[in-house]
Amino acid sequence: MPNSRRGRPRVALHAFARQCFSGPSSAAGNAQPSRLFLNDPAWSRDLATTATGAPQHTRRDFMMIATGAVGAVGVGALAWPFVASLAPDAQTVAAGAPVEVDLAPISPGQIVKVFWRGKLIFVRNRTEEEIKAAQDVNLASLPDPQPDSARVKEGHPNILVVYGNCTHLGCVPLGNEGPFHGWFCPCHGSVFDTSGRVRGGPAPINLPVPPYTFVSDTKIRIGEESNAAPKAAHA
Repeated sequence: MPNSRRGRPRVALHAFARQCFSGPSSAAGNAQPSRLFLNDPAWSRDLATTATGAPQHTRRDFMMIATGAVGAVGVGALAWPFVASLAPDAQTVAAGAPVEVDLAPISPGQIVKVFWRGKLIFVRNRTEEEIKAAQDVNLASLPDPQPDSARVKEGHPNILVVYGNCTHLGCVPLGNEGPFHGWFCPCHGSVFDTSGRVRGGPAPINLPVPPYTFVSDTKIRIGEESNAAPKAAHA
């Protein structure tokens, strides 16, 4: 009698284990999953699979997709004002656009001032005497040797286009002044000839030539580069 009592707990434990891990059999004899495994994510995925093995979309999948889509739209809506603010406004675009200059009103020997990208530009219509003086120079005597032909466009030796600030400290030199009748800087005495080349004073280099091209014989566009003069139009 005592031995049978000691054996009852072991029998009950085996029965409980069989109930937990096997469960009732179906008509086909296949074991069904126990309720203890319903909280296992792996079993949940298996239960969301059809008999053919094709996965079925659950409500959780739909909610995850919908939440992701809403989040993406929200991030895009928040980022758009920031991205749009990086684009230049109309005034900035206009400031960097090429500038056209009509040469017809500029008399020989006259200098006009224009602005491109916020920089002062000198446009000078040189006389025959000024052109000759700029060409008849010993380049070895120049602080920044450069032939006059490299500073004007082919076919238009009379038109000189240079930046309008002294290359020393940025002062604006006076036109038709100085011993070479080009420009003279009143700040520290730099001297430039009629080709804009430095001839004396503390300026280290010549007045730079901005990019420009001839649209026609009487019009230039500053901000676009072209080396050759435009061909004459045929009638």
